[in-house]
Amino acid sequence: MRLMKHRAALAAAIIAGMLLAAPALAQTQTMPPAVISVTGEATVSAAPDLAQIDGGVTSEAKTAREASDANNAAMGKVLLALKGAGIEEKDFQTSRLSLQPQSAPNRTGPNAIVGYRASNRVTIRLRDVTKVASVIDTLVAAGANDIGGINFMVSQASKLLDEAREQAIADARRKAEIYAKAAGVTLGAPLSISEEGNAAPVPYRKMAAGMAASAPVAQGEETLQVTVSVSWAIKPTGQ
Repeated sequence: MRLMKHRAALAAAIIAGMLLAAPALAQTQTMPPAVISVTGEATVSAAPDLAQIDGGVTSEAKTAREASDANNAAMGKVLLALKGAGIEEKDFQTSRLSLQPQSAPNRTGPNAIVGYRASNRVTIRLRDVTKVASVIDTLVAAGANDIGGINFMVSQASKLLDEAREQAIADARRKAEIYAKAAGVTLGAPLSISEEGNAAPVPYRKMAAGMAASAPVAQGEETLQVTVSVSWAIKPTGQ
């Protein structure tokens, strides 16, 4: 009997202790860690070694058949010219094909269809950026009347971005150390690292149809940027 009373008293004491400790434990668990959060940035530049040209032919006629036939014939000449310029078939691809009616306002009723417009566009990938101007000349000479944008790209962009990521982390640490020193604390281990984004190839320019031959093209440099957000744990100096 005494043993049972002793066990009951011990259990009651343990439960009471747990209830007393629960608020303090909950408070400790819900307190967020002390951190310094900063962003780090870095950019790298490189001369592009790839280019992409968008161009094609637009044809207009009174009937859909006439517009389509004229467009097919004109685009066939453009594709033959590209092959003749040494562009491999794997490096050009149809990017848009359309046939649309053209209408004119009609005061007495619905707009009247006055003709049709057929369009065929091709995307050309160049592995030698020095050929951009000559390929544009080839397109125009072959009858292309719809030259779109030029994209210059860097084939080793991933490698360059990795270098920029290392530099961005170093930049973030530099900023965090400045804040830590000013606040009288010491940086601990990084608690989180996230990348906010990086650069993608940007269209260089848009060219109008009917441009002069030997169009001047400046390839310049591609700039890739990385921004990272880093949070460091902090502790009082000396600990």
